[in-house]
Amino acid sequence: MRSPKLLAVASAVDLGFRYGCTPAWWQLWKGFAEVGVDLVVTPYRGRSVEAPWWRTAKNPCYWEGEAFAAVRGRIVHRAESEPGDTDRWVREVVWRWVTPRWRRHLVRLVERERPDAVVVFTVPMSHLRGIPTLLRERFGVPVVFYDGDVPMSFPEHGGMDTGFNYYHGADPSEYDLVVSNSEGGLPRLLELGARRAEAVFWGADPEFFSPRPVEKDVDVFFYGYGDKFRREWMKAMVGEPSRRLDDVDFALGGGDFRGDTGRARLLGDVPFNVFPAAISAARVNLNVTRRSHASVPASSTARPFELAACAAAIVSNPYEGVERWFEPGRELVVVSSADEAAAAYRELLDDPGAAEAMGALARERVLDEHTYVHRARRLLELIGVGDAVRV
Repeated sequence: MRSPKLLAVASAVDLGFRYGCTPAWWQLWKGFAEVGVDLVVTPYRGRSVEAPWWRTAKNPCYWEGEAFAAVRGRIVHRAESEPGDTDRWVREVVWRWVTPRWRRHLVRLVERERPDAVVVFTVPMSHLRGIPTLLRERFGVPVVFYDGDVPMSFPEHGGMDTGFNYYHGADPSEYDLVVSNSEGGLPRLLELGARRAEAVFWGADPEFFSPRPVEKDVDVFFYGYGDKFRREWMKAMVGEPSRRLDDVDFALGGGDFRGDTGRARLLGDVPFNVFPAAISAARVNLNVTRRSHASVPASSTARPFELAACAAAIVSNPYEGVERWFEPGRELVVVSSADEAAAAYRELLDDPGAAEAMGALARERVLDEHTYVHRARRLLELIGVGDAVRV
């Protein structure tokens, strides 16, 4: 029996673009390789990137994508001021120029590779209009759309920070399955037209995200891409406690923090390859989830799984559904105010043994339930090729 084969159409493979989902896709694709899947990846933005876990196919619209990126700021500015007209203008350009090239490219790839399924990873759905139907009718291959940022990607939240709205001008019913990182977002996906919607939560690769033997040089650490939709919790978990606990060192990695960060030191960007070391260097790590994800039940983000895989002592803001993945009070601490946050930090910093034990339990939970091998198997089962993978 041959290995299962998937064709992945990815928003990007190059980590340098800083698309939030790309590091997670790398880990999921590695998980596919570990269960025996033959994976071919073709990027929608940027060049193909070789890796030990997949084969590559070119981007047929590389130069078009770079040209759009060069004027992206002006287009996004117009979209904010006149979204209907600008969205239609962008889609018309894409449909006349980009979509036909991708149609020819994917037809050739499916003819050559004969995959068991095609999976589209966070490419703007409307840009591939008509292609899933064509591939299904011509080749009998199922086509799956994987939206990794529900509910932020929904039209009511303005679409994605790439300057595109996934669902305007799109027909989700073209896909055999729409996969989401959010269980609570599934009813909305069905409202938008998906024929079938299922949840596959984020996870972590425990080989990459693992405890590192580094010196603890930060007391309380948070890393993230800005504070949009979580500014009130940044104030409650960083700004206020950092002023009250004047002997505690707070540090922030990332950037674009526009709200109250109190006395916290700004470390700037933390490259992905050293992120586990940065987590391991902190005595307490924060999970500050954006309001959209925290308020829609079981809307997973990558951060709690990554922190747990590194055996971090995690303190989180309230997050509806977090108990689906980790046990509050045992594998992480959930706080509901600045007072509770300051008390939690003090308790964990004063008892490093307890902090270490909680982190060890969190990593054990990841190993048992939340690796990307677990996620790869779940996705393959949903697609219908799960019986062919290695146990």
